[in-house]
Amino acid sequence: MIDTKIKAKKNCVGCYACENICPVNCISMISDEEGFWYPKVDNNKCIKCGKCVNVCPTINYETVKNEPVAYACMNKDESIRLESSSGGIFTLIAEQIVEEGGTVFGAGFDENFEVVHSCVDNKEEIKRFRGSKYVQSRIGDNYKKVKKELESGKEVLFTGTPCQIAGLKNFLGKSYKNLFCIDIICHGVPSPAVWKKYIGYREKKAGSPVKRIAFRRKDEGWKRYSVSFQFENNTEYRQNFREDLYMKAFLKDICLRPSCYDCKFKSLHRQSDITLADFWGVQNILPDMDDDKGTSLIFINSIAGQAMFEKIKNKIIFEKVDINEAIKHNSSAVKSVNLNPRRNEFFSKINDEPIDELIRKYCSDNTITIVKKKLYVVLKKVGLLNMVKRLIGRA
Repeated sequence: MIDTKIKAKKNCVGCYACENICPVNCISMISDEEGFWYPKVDNNKCIKCGKCVNVCPTINYETVKNEPVAYACMNKDESIRLESSSGGIFTLIAEQIVEEGGTVFGAGFDENFEVVHSCVDNKEEIKRFRGSKYVQSRIGDNYKKVKKELESGKEVLFTGTPCQIAGLKNFLGKSYKNLFCIDIICHGVPSPAVWKKYIGYREKKAGSPVKRIAFRRKDEGWKRYSVSFQFENNTEYRQNFREDLYMKAFLKDICLRPSCYDCKFKSLHRQSDITLADFWGVQNILPDMDDDKGTSLIFINSIAGQAMFEKIKNKIIFEKVDINEAIKHNSSAVKSVNLNPRRNEFFSKINDEPIDELIRKYCSDNTITIVKKKLYVVLKKVGLLNMVKRLIGRA
């Protein structure tokens, strides 16, 4: 039934709730030509129960009413912070859940470097979920696993995108006091197919299989993080995120899921207990909280979120911040990205041209943009950037 209700691909977020809820297992999530998962119904098995429709977070979207508060945060353990995308707050919450005998669900790489959801119940394995992964994660049957853990009485932490949190909560169908949810400020999720092709390109260039991937190495600083591929032949590819081809495609919004261009779940009012994000612009709002090693922006969205914050606050450096000021530099919290006008053309050639050539062809900056970037760098070096910004603001 779900495939008759969701007629446009832009309305399906690929959360897997419908597959997880189906009582006769007649729904499969199948990749389309762009590499994104969509539900396919076996009508010979379907009993027309309507559960898949009732669980869909897009069809049954509900506005959340809460009053979130925002903080700039940094883990006092600098080693954890340097291994994390921003301030290292996820690790503290995950460790707290594990200490209480609970289970942590999150997104990490599998043996093929595909991004999938899985669960752990010890501190050592939490590192699998640490750090950003700029790919849509495959939920699989993890909503069922979450429910099983909750019904057993265990504390459960589930982390994911806002639409995945919505899918989980619709699947569960009721509130659980032992469920804690973290979502992220999500720019949008790129195609797993594009990611797979990019891994293949990097392995071909290196002449070796990849053994480790990190999207957010901070060797050059948090604001100029690097993408790193380490290979079995002990070589490494490392490139600033603005120069890495895959990140160029991501930042040009050319390979995102159709639903990401009109996301219903971008809001300050979220279903999660805590929202985590990079605190871009912290140097302008709280310069004392900026050492270029990573600062988290967190939204506390619920009473449970506040209670968790109280449990970990002695392990963090934090400062309350005006949430409306914070999102001026983090617009992805409330605003969808614009549809790249060349997106359809890009995907129409995804199987015909090498991925590196395709990205260079469709994601290169035009001359005006290149000049602006060079001018920005020069002004910053000579200390005139802020003065120019002030003058522009007065004009």
